[in-house]
Amino acid sequence: MTEDDLDRNRRHFLTIATAVTGAAGVGLAAIPFLSSLKPSARAQALGAPVEVPLASMQPGELVRVLWRGRLVFVLRRTEEMLARLPQVVDDLRDPNSEVADQQPEYTVNDTRSVKPEYLVVEGSCTHLGCAPLEDFEVRPAEGWEGGFFCPCHGSKFDLAGRVYKGVPAPTNLRVPPHRFVRDDLILIGQDTGAA
Repeated sequence: MTEDDLDRNRRHFLTIATAVTGAAGVGLAAIPFLSSLKPSARAQALGAPVEVPLASMQPGELVRVLWRGRLVFVLRRTEEMLARLPQVVDDLRDPNSEVADQQPEYTVNDTRSVKPEYLVVEGSCTHLGCAPLEDFEVRPAEGWEGGFFCPCHGSKFDLAGRVYKGVPAPTNLRVPPHRFVRDDLILIGQDTGAA
């Protein structure tokens, strides 16, 4: 091997070593920049789906959860509650849930739910966003079959979250996207995937 061959090999080695070191430096310098584009843990949590275990819920019980900063009601309806739904249809503004953006297509039914036993609605009055209170006591003298009542301006909703006629709220309570992961677990905020 001649002196010129040794110099050429050294130069070739130094060129490759310099290129590799430079590429590694650029890669390491890009890591903080790329990680700054990732949403914060708080932002991820605010948009993340929420699991609601159902195994311990008793018939007639209401559970409140937060999803994306919104209050969501999960009501396990009794057979009596479900039987009362058809009795108020004539008193409702939108009994057939015809306002399309108020619920996913799979909840456009008489119970506004995936499984009739479980109602999942946002706990925000569609009038001004107040939080309706549950009032499941039946009072026939008042024509009340149970449901949700907004104390701020008097809006009323039945046990399927459908709005009554003659109240300030213009539409039914919203049904968020959700699905049953198992028979005893609802995932609110996601309606795709295995059910």
